[in-house]
Amino acid sequence: MLNSNTRKVALSLAVVAGVSLLGACADKPGSEGWCEDMSAKSKGEWTGDEAKTYAAHCVLESTTIGSEAWCENLNGTPKGEWTTQEVADYAKYCVVDQVTQ
Repeated sequence: MLNSNTRKVALSLAVVAGVSLLGACADKPGSEGWCEDMSAKSKGEWTGDEAKTYAAHCVLESTTIGSEAWCENLNGTPKGEWTTQEVADYAKYCVVDQVTQ
């Protein structure tokens, strides 16, 4: 049988794992889905960071992560100039998502 402290630790780990899984389902800030969600949300509910990300990635399609224009612009950039995050986003939004559609 588990003692009280062990049960508390196990429950805490289960809660953290559950929250992490739920968070993984959310769209990445700056992606097309995220921009659509933010457009539907009242601007009075936006945080400062959300407004900044929206302005940087959702106003012009060419800066919206995963948009066709974004993928084309990044594809035209020499791969040696890509950031690690751009490589990951390109793989997710421009390769995997296009293959699965």
